[in-house]
Amino acid sequence: MSRELHFQRYLITGLLTVFPLWLTWIVFELVLTQLSKLGAPLVDAAAELLARLLPGAGAVLQAEWVRFLLAVVLTIGSLYVLGWVANKVVGKRLLSAFDALIERIPLVQTIYGGTKKLLGVLQKKPEGSQRVVLIEFPHPGVKTIGLVTRTLRDSASGRELAAVFVPTTPNPTSGYLEIVPVEHLVPTAWTVDQAMAFIISGGAVSPDNVPYQRGDVVPDSR
Repeated sequence: MSRELHFQRYLITGLLTVFPLWLTWIVFELVLTQLSKLGAPLVDAAAELLARLLPGAGAVLQAEWVRFLLAVVLTIGSLYVLGWVANKVVGKRLLSAFDALIERIPLVQTIYGGTKKLLGVLQKKPEGSQRVVLIEFPHPGVKTIGLVTRTLRDSASGRELAAVFVPTTPNPTSGYLEIVPVEHLVPTAWTVDQAMAFIISGGAVSPDNVPYQRGDVVPDSR
């Protein structure tokens, strides 16, 4: 093997080794950054208060990494408490009142309501079809993973249709919405978690079997 091929081989191997770690870090950095932004105002207020009471402690909180860590921890703790309260009777009543308030704001209600409904839909299996399916996209002869969000009917013919969300790789939060005849869906036995792992990993993480044609035997992927 020549030196050039030798260098190229190990360079590619190094890139393939680092890429999963890099992608994981990018995702976690994005999440942690957003969480720190949520908790930053409280950390700033606490730092200002401590600076007045205890100058030494206030100086410690001026360090960027300390403020970042405290903001993340504070936000995660607040989300945990919020989730705990939301599961209680009082929390459910407060959420209902909050939803009623949001519904009065036209543009905000559209985004908030649509997102909440999508998350709720993905938590339960739709009637008459499997959640995770294959559809022909972006052109005939090529299939991709899609998530059925609901079924509906053609107003003229009564034909049963499915609204299918097609996530993109490696960022599944963006994608395409397709309306597909139900008879063109290829049902799978995959769970939503398995489908997301398949999409985020670029197909590297997935069950060993998938039915490519409608009517194929769907093996249990669990």
